[in-house]
Amino acid sequence: MAAIRSGYSSMSYSSMPSLSSNRRGTSVHGGAGGSNVRISYATRLGSGFDLSSALQGGGGGGGAGGARIDSMHTSGSEKVTMQNLNDRLATYLQKVRSLEEANAKLEKQIREWYDKQAPTVRDYSKYEAIIEDLRRKIGGATQDNGRLMLHIDNARLAAEDFKVKFENEMCLRQSVEGDISGLRKILDEITMARSDLEMQVEGLKEELVYLKKNHEEEMAAMRSQVSASSVNVEVDARPQDNLNEVLDGIRAQYEGLAEKSRREMADWYKVKFDSLNKEVTSSSESLQTSRTEINDLKRTLQSLQIELQSQLSLLGDTESRYSLQLGQLQVMVDSLESELSRVKADTERQRTEYQLLLDIKTRLEMEIAEYRRLLDGDDVILLDQYAKEM
Repeated sequence: MAAIRSGYSSMSYSSMPSLSSNRRGTSVHGGAGGSNVRISYATRLGSGFDLSSALQGGGGGGGAGGARIDSMHTSGSEKVTMQNLNDRLATYLQKVRSLEEANAKLEKQIREWYDKQAPTVRDYSKYEAIIEDLRRKIGGATQDNGRLMLHIDNARLAAEDFKVKFENEMCLRQSVEGDISGLRKILDEITMARSDLEMQVEGLKEELVYLKKNHEEEMAAMRSQVSASSVNVEVDARPQDNLNEVLDGIRAQYEGLAEKSRREMADWYKVKFDSLNKEVTSSSESLQTSRTEINDLKRTLQSLQIELQSQLSLLGDTESRYSLQLGQLQVMVDSLESELSRVKADTERQRTEYQLLLDIKTRLEMEIAEYRRLLDGDDVILLDQYAKEM
């Protein structure tokens, strides 16, 4: 009796497949003292219960108990049936052990796979740093682009201002050229007036020469008349002196008038010519200043246009370069996203497989617990029957 209790107390149960609704029988095989106990299960319990093989080889009270149990079961058919059931239970337990070994192997493979996969999981932190750096670069490039656009707008506004100034200077130049044309007309009129005055002076000189000639002729005629008359030399000679004085006075008067007129005309012409020269000089200086400013504005406009073209070309190069970099980054991000999706899919598949194996293990544990409960109940019943028969 003590050997049977020790044999049941040292039993170990393994994972089994799904539980059947029929009641299962048990058979115990073991050595003396309950060592090396093997429990067999059957789908249907026979009319008898065979403990002879479980108690064979036992020492002490175990041997006596085995002899008394053999005396209780004398039917050969019941022994054959129990032996058959024991064989089937042994086969079933062998399958259970093989399933346990396979389960343990699978768990080991799963652990090894997770151990192998854990270090080989892609570390995307370095890509995040690269992406963050590229984002900073893109932000800097965007700011540079904004600054370039601001410089271009400022250059465009400055070019428009210079264009307005250029148009104003062109209007001023046209007005100055108009004034110069008017002054040239005035200069031509003054030149014509000078020519007229010079012709008048020449006419007056010719008239003076003619008057002198007439005077000399008259004086010669009068002298001839005086020399022909012989009335009184003293009386006739005196009037001749007065006539010469009168003629000299008239000559001096005409010469003074001519000289005065000539000086007045020369002074007026000189003043008018100086004023016209001053006006022409100031107009020429203004025109030269305007031309210089126009040339400076033209050069500034050309330099601004060249700078604008260089800025536009630089902007185009920057946009193309950053577009290429953005394309490369997009390709990298797409590849990383596809790889991340693949890793997620693999992880989900492995999680599903692990969950499936965990469910199988849970079901096996539940079945083992159910078998254990049934075995505990059957053992109690058999022991009670055995105690009653004793």
